[in-house]
Amino acid sequence: MKLTLCILSALVLPLHATEQVFFAFDDHNIAWQHNLKLTLETAQKHPGNPVLRSGPPGSPDHGHAVLYGTVLKQGDTFRMWYLGMHEPKIEKGQAPGWWRPMCYAESKDGVTWTKPDLGLVEFNGSTKNNICRIEGDPYSMTRVNDFLSVLYEPEEPDAAKRYKCAFIAHMPFDEVKGGRSKVGPNEKRWASFVTATSADGLQWNCVGDRPANAGGERFEVSGLYRFGDFYYATGQLLSPWSWRPDGSDIGRDMLAYRSPDFVSWSKAKAFCYARPGQMSNPSVKGQQMHMGAGLWNRGNVMVGLHGMWQDAEQPPPKGQSWNYGVHVDLGLLISNDGVHFREPVPGFTIIPRGKDGEWDNVAILQGHAFVNEGDKTMIWYSHWDTSGVLEHMDIGLATLRRDGFGSLSRKVPEEEGHFITSPLNAKEIALNVDGNVPETPLTVQLLDNLDHPLDGYEAKVRTNGVHESITWPKPLPSGKKIALRVNFPAGSAAKVYGIYLNH
Repeated sequence: MKLTLCILSALVLPLHATEQVFFAFDDHNIAWQHNLKLTLETAQKHPGNPVLRSGPPGSPDHGHAVLYGTVLKQGDTFRMWYLGMHEPKIEKGQAPGWWRPMCYAESKDGVTWTKPDLGLVEFNGSTKNNICRIEGDPYSMTRVNDFLSVLYEPEEPDAAKRYKCAFIAHMPFDEVKGGRSKVGPNEKRWASFVTATSADGLQWNCVGDRPANAGGERFEVSGLYRFGDFYYATGQLLSPWSWRPDGSDIGRDMLAYRSPDFVSWSKAKAFCYARPGQMSNPSVKGQQMHMGAGLWNRGNVMVGLHGMWQDAEQPPPKGQSWNYGVHVDLGLLISNDGVHFREPVPGFTIIPRGKDGEWDNVAILQGHAFVNEGDKTMIWYSHWDTSGVLEHMDIGLATLRRDGFGSLSRKVPEEEGHFITSPLNAKEIALNVDGNVPETPLTVQLLDNLDHPLDGYEAKVRTNGVHESITWPKPLPSGKKIALRVNFPAGSAAKVYGIYLNH
């Protein structure tokens, strides 16, 4: 979705830093399989959707409420940062057209949301609104935001920087530190990637040595996270600013910059992901990926949803928006290194756009908005009316079984099956499993570095649940290179969604 305003993006940390997850769809950590198949799941949309609607005329989100943003749960409160939309009087330094302010909402259940009066930004003559404040120089960096996401780092020693975000400001060239691009066409406005920090997630201060891509390529940042030693900012580029490895043109793809300190950012970038049809020769007509991915850091892996863009079949009718007829569904991505992403099943839709007549029937947009609550995974998303009319551009909710994006089960019913994980280190191991019955229980074994069973480390799993702890005859060994084998006996209907490793 190419917008003429600006982008705000962010980071998401794992809910439990001491827990690692081997998802069923992670073919790196569960590479070795016999007689197993992967079944991905489609999330179920909430019957009360949309759960957060745009506001009335005169409100900061009356144009739309879009979750190019983040949802985090802190304590007993769900916190949402999203994009409003209002057409202001044009002031010096502002991009023309709509202003997309950083808006804030809260909920106790993730379904019913309130928009508190923050009292931080004057809007229509009053500070009674839910707009977050961003301070910075130049002023135009703070006025128009897009692709909003927020990271909370409780272990950050500087309390004023425990919340972090990044955003794009579209500003005049003469306000960009570092000069203008020498790559690509001469644009009237620049898409500058800017970072900010906050003590409370509501009042922000811009930081950093420069717009990260000043003097380089145009970059529409849409995601930011910390993985290992670096912060990574991912986003969208397309030709002429991006290209396939052989230098040929490409549509929207996902690239990343990195920073060790959230201040200085690399000039070099990494190619993170393009849809398979974009990389084939010839490429699949009209297939692109849209605005990077909404990301969820689970400690050892990154999980995300990406926009599965498909061009319109016909050129737009005269007078219609340039992207009239574009459709977008959401697909699943995973990365084991925080840089290279892949689809477990290319083309599979985790959250589809709605059917004709439904509120989200045109195109849908991903956010950094995942929360595990009880036995459910909650995922928020929003609708994009590509016709430009901006109808029903609100925020919805979809749910899965907790971490239930997909499961492994036997392929040939008459035969046993099993898988072996990559090396692991854990004090406790649990399974996310369903369909298991006492008569044909799963059997689990620990193996040494040469796949030999470790004496005394075999157990049976007879029950079902999203976190079924394995009871071993003795404490798990430490300091040894071990792996887990999970055996599905013939006749088993068990489905394993994931393995949890607690350190």
